[in-house]
Amino acid sequence: MDYYATSRRVQFSETDMAQIVHFANFYRWMEEAEHEYFRSLGLSIMSQQDDGTYIGWPRVNASCHYHAPAHYDDILDIRLRVERIGVKSLTYHFEFWKNDRRIAFGRMKSACCICRPDGTLASIEIPEEFLEKIHEMPIP
Repeated sequence: MDYYATSRRVQFSETDMAQIVHFANFYRWMEEAEHEYFRSLGLSIMSQQDDGTYIGWPRVNASCHYHAPAHYDDILDIRLRVERIGVKSLTYHFEFWKNDRRIAFGRMKSACCICRPDGTLASIEIPEEFLEKIHEMPIP
């Protein structure tokens, strides 16, 4: 698989008075695409463990570069690639397409962490159950 793809329609609440998407929404959409990708693999972004802790994936870095605006009611195709599988983190590359034109791209790094009931986090090596299903998707 070259990339995971999902699509979404731009909602009015995601735009400004000129009906142009506010830049911060692209970060939300990257996170949504990551969650959908995990679901497509039968995984959860928050996996409860027998001891009451969770394995989670907090973001440690994110960036987005914009080439053209998106507007209210546009259909955006979002492509996710797993650019790098580290020992304790995943790095994603995202592309946002509108009418066969790339309008933005971004990167996001998520760390694999154990989330304790008291709210503390600690990075951990990515468990085998995730590594069995997640694969790097080289960027052409």
